[in-house]
Amino acid sequence: MAHTAEFDAKAAWDGGQSPFRVSYGKMMMWFFLVSDALTFGGLLVSYGFIRHKYSDVWPKAENVFTHFPFIEQHLPLAYVGLMTFILIMSSVTMVLAVEAGHRMDRRGVTVWMFWTIVGGALFVGSQAWEWYHFIVGTHEGAVRNVWDMATKTYVQETYHGATMAVNEYGVPQFANYFFFITGFHGFHVFSGVIINLTIFLNVLKGTYEKRGHYEMIEKVGLYWHFVDLVWVFVFTFFYLL
Repeated sequence: MAHTAEFDAKAAWDGGQSPFRVSYGKMMMWFFLVSDALTFGGLLVSYGFIRHKYSDVWPKAENVFTHFPFIEQHLPLAYVGLMTFILIMSSVTMVLAVEAGHRMDRRGVTVWMFWTIVGGALFVGSQAWEWYHFIVGTHEGAVRNVWDMATKTYVQETYHGATMAVNEYGVPQFANYFFFITGFHGFHVFSGVIINLTIFLNVLKGTYEKRGHYEMIEKVGLYWHFVDLVWVFVFTFFYLL
């Protein structure tokens, strides 16, 4: 009886398809995603506390993010809505790539991975464009009082856009959190694009066809879905609430 219990314990933890019939690679990916989720959760909770503290002067997203390429008029949150749609659609194409991998459909994996990479690259480029306009600011600018050492008086200074020190739209903390959290997420998306591109090249070379499975697509798919899910929370915290 003791021998049977010892054998069962060994079988449950000897790798391969155990425990829970999950491979080692997928299990390690889940560990990483849980730890990463805690990091993003801490950042968003911190953002919530600071926003509550400065709720009276906190900028409204619809008054900040109003630019749209090639359109002069202000369109509140239109561009970030387009960015969100692109990222969500890239998650759909990733699902289709994983499904094709389960069927050992090399052509299907190739096509859907390609569109996933395109969607991720478009999102990163769009985020860079949004950052640029957030930093540059509007034509109106904002005015602040600055101490002039020569005249020993306060003088008014007009400044535009947002940096870590000043923010045309409101308190600097808004810009600080925006740059850090969206930048951290953007780094995840950029990393995902690089990883997806690497996997895509391996698919073209037939690496996974030779292995007899496309589990690597499923593992990188878990990461990509996580990045998309995190953006839903970032989008809600920064742009909707």
